Amino acid sequence: MRSLFHLAYHVHDLDAARRFYGGVLGCREGRSTDTWVDFDFFGHQISLHLGEPFATTNTGHVGQHLVPMPHLGVVLELPDWQALAERLRAAGTSFVLEPQVRFEGEPGEQWTMFFRDPSGNPIEVKGFRSFDTVYDH
Repeated sequence: MRSLFHLAYHVHDLDAARRFYGGVLGCREGRSTDTWVDFDFFGHQISLHLGEPFATTNTGHVGQHLVPMPHLGVVLELPDWQALAERLRAAGTSFVLEPQVRFEGEPGEQWTMFFRDPSGNPIEVKGFRSFDTVYDH
């Protein structure tokens, strides 16, 4: 069965969302109205609707750090992850968790970074050398 993941959530400002998701992250814009806009979020569909973003708390443990829960994200192959990290740095993105490697040399080795969109929605992007190792433990 072939599928795409879909997630709809609130943002305060569609123009700011367009600048961030389209301009900074490089996501292709899809359909839209005056109250929502779709993006191709790294091969998956997100729908950003005007409204109050979901509440988050810093209760997720990532190593020695607490990160926002809930959060959304994507897993990229390492070269794409590195390119996105540089793109975010160049745009002056404030990171919740700076780009870094976790479990180096161990099963499940991964790179991760956390940041927020202009409405405060937390996003995690993970990087793996191979998608075949995403579920290794």
